[in-house]
Amino acid sequence: MFVQQLEPVADSLALSALVASLPLVTVLVLLGAVRMKAHRAGLIGLAVAVLVGWLAFGMPVGQTLSAGAQGVLFGLFPIMWIVVNALWVYRMTVRTHHFDILRRSFGRVSDDPRIQALVIAFCFGALLEALAGFGAPVAICSVMLVALGFDPVKAAVVSLVANTAPVAFGAMGTPVVTLAQVTGLPLDDVATVVGRQTPLLALVVPLILVFLVDGRRGLRETWVPALVCGVAFAVAQFAASNFVSAQLADIAAALVGAGALIAVPGARRPADEPVRAAVLTGVRSEDLDKEDPRREVLRAYAPYALIVAVFSIAQIPPVKRLLAEATRVFDWPFLDVAGPDGEPVGANEFSLPLIGTGGTLVLIAGLITAVVIGVRAGTAVREWAATVHELRYAILTVTSVLALAYVMNLSGQAATIGQSVAAAGAGLAFLSPVLGWFGVAVSGSDTSANALFGALQVSAARESGLSPELLAAANSSGGVLGKMISPQNLTIACAAVGLAGREGDLLRKVLPWSLGLLLVMCLVVMAQSTAVLGWMLP
Repeated sequence: MFVQQLEPVADSLALSALVASLPLVTVLVLLGAVRMKAHRAGLIGLAVAVLVGWLAFGMPVGQTLSAGAQGVLFGLFPIMWIVVNALWVYRMTVRTHHFDILRRSFGRVSDDPRIQALVIAFCFGALLEALAGFGAPVAICSVMLVALGFDPVKAAVVSLVANTAPVAFGAMGTPVVTLAQVTGLPLDDVATVVGRQTPLLALVVPLILVFLVDGRRGLRETWVPALVCGVAFAVAQFAASNFVSAQLADIAAALVGAGALIAVPGARRPADEPVRAAVLTGVRSEDLDKEDPRREVLRAYAPYALIVAVFSIAQIPPVKRLLAEATRVFDWPFLDVAGPDGEPVGANEFSLPLIGTGGTLVLIAGLITAVVIGVRAGTAVREWAATVHELRYAILTVTSVLALAYVMNLSGQAATIGQSVAAAGAGLAFLSPVLGWFGVAVSGSDTSANALFGALQVSAARESGLSPELLAAANSSGGVLGKMISPQNLTIACAAVGLAGREGDLLRKVLPWSLGLLLVMCLVVMAQSTAVLGWMLP
């Protein structure tokens, strides 16, 4: 058995923490300063983590490699298994032109561009984040807004800022699932606290969006539908994450938010021509006036309705128990690790959910979707293979980062850093979201940031006497605000609307909003660590 040591380097916590931070520093420098591709930076960081775990922390090389292998498997299944199948469903709708029908349908909800921004960037973007994440909402929503006549820069900025509140529960809850896995905290506990933080963002983001679209006039004239949409989204996200399922949190929030928005009497009122002339400065798509048969419109909405239906059925207690029986739990080979207290760590066992995992449920919905929208079996298989090929670098990035995280966690590197960081004491609650924000800003992924810093946050919380669930959740909630400034998302937005090379222009426009909302989240988490807002926690 390998027993983790907190001070293996010269019996000094400070020196040990400095050495333990080398893998993280390597990844952050390669991404932020050298601007190396994320998958290469992840692989190099993994190599550094293995060397530090073996040479400095004394973890046998076989166990070190085994820890990394467990991270790779977790990255593939269930993490990327969800993403691949969700984007496969989207690709099939593009192939059959049902995505174009969906776009035209959204355009008819309201001709007010401020309401269109809420429907598409905030509500539909949240649904896309719930199903796929990893840049898909920004790319797809930007294209849809440009087709409606939005200026490309404005469309990209609106889509980037909108992609905040749903991120922590994106890709069928992948970030919080990862956070629970790497920290050893129960998923329900983590999701419950995150669900009491990110809904606060949903209250203000729609107001920011109408301001971005039409300035003070937009805020003055459409604050009511924006606020109604935000409140409905926030309530649904809170309720689903706390009482139903983390995987359904964003789906419920997106649908309830959209329904509430459309129900507001003024939301569907035609916009004044001066407003449209001032806002819609781009080129409007010529096919927006095309009438689509009602049957085809229903088929365009079918994939998303099917995913919601399949996940809802999976939450029915008898079905949930049946799916849980397919989960396989086994001792992970060549791994026998104990914490500093001598107790075996939970990662010595590995849980493999075969059917009940989100990716398999999306696959089932996707197979039904193929039948409903008329995709032949051979075409569906080719689209799935093309999706894997398209995501090959994302798959490599996620698996390498998770392998790095598992090596750091199991060798004791994260615990050592956590004990060192705990010296911040009560100030740790304020700084906790900043760590998640920084991780997402660099990696472009709340999942990756949770894998990198989740265990560190929990370790620091326990050393400083703060709630581990609070700081773990703060890592994810703060992280969502780094999404809009991450190079990955900026590049995706620019590529989607034809602004290649203008990432700097977008960064300057979204950075103030990212920092402002981050400050709000830091104050919220700090207040939740005290009696001021401590009542919000379960």
